[in-house]
Amino acid sequence: MATTEKSILNRMYLVAACLFLFAVAVGVKLVNIQFVHGDYYKELAEERTFKNFKIPANRGNLYDINGNLLATSVPKYDIRFDAVTVSDKNFEENIGPLSEKLAKMLGNSSSYYSQKLRAARANNQRYVLIARNLGYSDYMKIRQFPMFNLGPYKGGMITEQSTVREHPLGKMGERTVGYERRDENGYFTRVGLEGAFSNYLRGTDGRRLKQKIAKGQWKPISDNNELEPRDGYDVVSTIDVNIQDIAHHSLLRQLEYFEADHGTVVVMETETGEIKAMSNLGRTKEGTYFEKRNYAVYESHEPGSTFKLMAMVAALEDKVVDTSQIVDTEKGVVRFYGRPVRDSRHGGYGKISAAKAFEVSSNTAFTKMITEGYKNNPSKFVDRLYSMQLNQKIGLEIKGEGSPRIPHPQDKSWNGLSLPWMAFGYGVSLTPLQTLTFYNAIANDGEMIKPRFIKEVKDRDKPILTREKEVINPSVCSPETAKKVREMMKNTVMRGTASNIYTENFSMAGKTGTCQTEYWIEPGRYIASFAGYFPAENPKYSCIVVIHKPNRRKGYYGNIVAAPVFKDIARKIYTDTPVMDELESLEVEDKRVKTDFEKYYTKIQDEKLLMPDVTGMPAMDAISILENLGLEVRINGNGVVKRQSVTAGQKLKNNQTINLELS
Repeated sequence: MATTEKSILNRMYLVAACLFLFAVAVGVKLVNIQFVHGDYYKELAEERTFKNFKIPANRGNLYDINGNLLATSVPKYDIRFDAVTVSDKNFEENIGPLSEKLAKMLGNSSSYYSQKLRAARANNQRYVLIARNLGYSDYMKIRQFPMFNLGPYKGGMITEQSTVREHPLGKMGERTVGYERRDENGYFTRVGLEGAFSNYLRGTDGRRLKQKIAKGQWKPISDNNELEPRDGYDVVSTIDVNIQDIAHHSLLRQLEYFEADHGTVVVMETETGEIKAMSNLGRTKEGTYFEKRNYAVYESHEPGSTFKLMAMVAALEDKVVDTSQIVDTEKGVVRFYGRPVRDSRHGGYGKISAAKAFEVSSNTAFTKMITEGYKNNPSKFVDRLYSMQLNQKIGLEIKGEGSPRIPHPQDKSWNGLSLPWMAFGYGVSLTPLQTLTFYNAIANDGEMIKPRFIKEVKDRDKPILTREKEVINPSVCSPETAKKVREMMKNTVMRGTASNIYTENFSMAGKTGTCQTEYWIEPGRYIASFAGYFPAENPKYSCIVVIHKPNRRKGYYGNIVAAPVFKDIARKIYTDTPVMDELESLEVEDKRVKTDFEKYYTKIQDEKLLMPDVTGMPAMDAISILENLGLEVRINGNGVVKRQSVTAGQKLKNNQTINLELS
């Protein structure tokens, strides 16, 4: 009996000891929570009850040079339905009218929406998607629909607002306009103008403190924000949408015809370096084209014969060549270390001057001139190219600029073929924009200007930053050398390799380029290019066109593939902004002529005008004609005129309205 009592007593002691240890542990934990980690748990409790919500700042607008929108932020609305919160009476009374309204706005049948809403109510769904990405006007309409007009609790309408970046130009110039995106890890991808100037456009997000209430909802603590959001600044770019449209469509037509892999066009204002247009189009598997990559900025490749301008400038500056120097093209083939250099013309050009060699783009003449001029000191040639900063990046604000490559005799890769091959644009590498920057310098009497993409940054209408012309190199060559090569480029268009684009209506100057690419994969892949400026006498714009891998059966030379794009752009810019000479007034007043004219004018004013036939015309042309006749024009659609509400030949009335249906 004593043994049993002792055993029971020992067990009680053990239990008491365990309870004591547990009480000590609880006490230690309480002390630890209260005094050691107290601040942490207080913050955690407050965080679960109170939370700062981000108030996104409105991103600034991106404009072209004339104030046209290139990118803007617009609100978009997703509409969802809480099928639980609506009373049975409100649901049954409004589901029919609501379904009919939704059908008219969104396109599906009323029965589709009726079945969807009833199924959601039967399954107690509280987050059913009704519509996505509605504009503001449609959002305001849907708020007035039956049941939804009862509010979020009685009507079950849930609204989610987001801000979407839209580009009024659509796919045209998409890579130039660009974007800024942030992934789930917080890393940014910045492309084009949007990416380059995001620090101005982005703004600063605000904060608002909210308290958690029932059903996971959050209510603002007060009417005031903890931190007010600051909207982004507006950025005015140098892009001209009219020139951008011209460049885009001229390039697109040529790419489609020659079934090329990709191409780029850049138009720059000569005096300021402002980029007026930059189009980059790549081919899809289906044979269509879109803004795939910014080839003008990033793609460094062998330029081919457009590099002959750089070689000629270097040789003239170093006085190893003169424009009148005679060179024997040796029937169109010369060899260096057993490797042939050929002219595009079979049999060569005979004995021609250095200037003529440039005009006809003779590979044999250039390799002989450069090799003989620098054979004892090839570093002199390369150092001259370096002094013209051809081995350096421009330092563009747009991300992803490709690296130029100009080999030097001190490089391990230098060999006996390097110098003669560089003479006609092989073994070197430049991006289209780097090449254009040099051509623009020659048009500017040797002053090399940094290409720029923005004009100013504004806070509403108040300018806060203005970008001025930035000179990279005040003199890549002497004015005398610049004048000589400008004459050669003018003659290249008048009687040289680009004579096929010559016209008496306006003047152009430039250089064709044709080179093989990816020849280590297979022969027959080419890059066709043309770089130059216009007008030839007083350059206003410089331009480069580069087209990669055109269909050989249709053509691959620079004058056939690339130069016509250059001409088309120059012609259309001339048409929009013709160069005009100021003349003394030739107005001579003749009283008899004036009297006769006034009588005739009064007569036709008294007569009723007749309605012209504008079907088949582009909309803008038709509107211009009709508005000049005093008509009020209303249009439906876009494109060319398909139908007109007033029949051609019908007499017109004062302040008459005409409706045009466009295809």
